[in-house]
Amino acid sequence: MVFFHFFSVPRVKRFIFKIRSMKRVINVSHEVLKVNNETLTKLKNYYIADLKTPPQGAVFSAKTKDCTITGYKSGKVLFQGKGASLEAGKWTSIATSVPKAASTGKKSVDEHSYQPPSNVSSLILLGSDETGTGDYFGPMTVVCAHLSKEQMKAIESWGVRDSKMINDTTIREIAPRLVKQCTYSLLVLKNEKYNELQERGMNQGQMKAMLHHQAIVNVMKKCDDESFTYDGVFIDQFVQPDRYFEYLKVKGKSWTSKKPLYFATKAENIHPSVAAASILARYSFLNEMEKLERDIGLPLPKGAGPKVDEAARNILHLKGKETLYRCTKWHFANTKKAMK
Repeated sequence: MVFFHFFSVPRVKRFIFKIRSMKRVINVSHEVLKVNNETLTKLKNYYIADLKTPPQGAVFSAKTKDCTITGYKSGKVLFQGKGASLEAGKWTSIATSVPKAASTGKKSVDEHSYQPPSNVSSLILLGSDETGTGDYFGPMTVVCAHLSKEQMKAIESWGVRDSKMINDTTIREIAPRLVKQCTYSLLVLKNEKYNELQERGMNQGQMKAMLHHQAIVNVMKKCDDESFTYDGVFIDQFVQPDRYFEYLKVKGKSWTSKKPLYFATKAENIHPSVAAASILARYSFLNEMEKLERDIGLPLPKGAGPKVDEAARNILHLKGKETLYRCTKWHFANTKKAMK
């Protein structure tokens, strides 16, 4: 493991009966509604005066005084900010809104006691996120980042959000600027070490838990050394919190800080510090992939699809098994496909 620093009211009444199918998904500092295509278009038209450039995969994005509204092709509409609940309330009635867990009969992964508070957007938090976990080639990278209120304000117009929604070119443009703004810790788990840990019985969730924990501890120390204030820590949820703590306990670690620890899926869309961590982690992953390609002398596709299978076969044929081992997550199914 290598460590780096790195409608007016009448208008609402006219439409409210048409959106009875909406379902409340999450009720924390943000709200998510599930709507059909017709309603999605109505929302876009309603916020037409407040539209801004939408993120990748979104139909529209709008910014009001107290809320940001983003509508996605999937039919999900995300409301963020201190006015999220009020704004989302315009589009569904309490009597007919149904939590996702109740509608499916299953407990939502975001239902736990470590949800971020309703005022999360106003808090100074350490945000932690990772990337590279689903890629056959290349390492896992984890970043924890701290942004002060002034820094969060400074990056507001940069388009800082989930790195999976930004192309690699934009990542390379934003990341160097973020490095100058935030305090962060970057951890890189190289393939050979990853394979060693996996062969010793550690699953990927355990590895991520340890990396997140160490990155967070690193930034907490930096903040203490520099007298930077923060209100808590926010992890992009990759596993239920109880399981996260179990993973730490197995390795003799625990959360001992008096600062609160929060977990939520898609945390990059909830707080800028997690979004910053997401971008820096992706930036590091891209750089590490470039290094591997130069070292091996062959292109390394991202992901774990058919193109990856083909590249793995080429490396095995031209460079041998040892070379393939040191640039991949060996336990992935791509290895068996290449061996055939």
